[in-house]
Amino acid sequence: MKFIIRMLISAAAIFGVAYLSNGWLLQVDEFWPSAVLAALVLALVNAIVKPIVHVLSLPVTCLTLGLFSLVINAGMLYIVAWVVDGVAITGFWQTVFAAAIIAVITSVGTSLVDDKD
Repeated sequence: MKFIIRMLISAAAIFGVAYLSNGWLLQVDEFWPSAVLAALVLALVNAIVKPIVHVLSLPVTCLTLGLFSLVINAGMLYIVAWVVDGVAITGFWQTVFAAAIIAVITSVGTSLVDDKD
């Protein structure tokens, strides 16, 4: 159940960024199925590809004091836009900004939903 709630929070963040920016940061056709599918693909990309990229880019990330992680998040969003029809990106800096906003909203939303044990 937690996985579904996290996916819906992520989908709402993706669709919210696209809707509130009027397509300037990110373009999503519809909430269903585009944003939900994008959230699922983003979760898979973050689970499989992102750890490998983080390890390979560790020297650059250390050199930039962690700021390169924003570029990695934007790269993961590029992969999502490449895989999912109905999701389009508008530019590099817009994608970096959109990825940062989506990461913050998703992390805050999942922390509010998760049970404290």
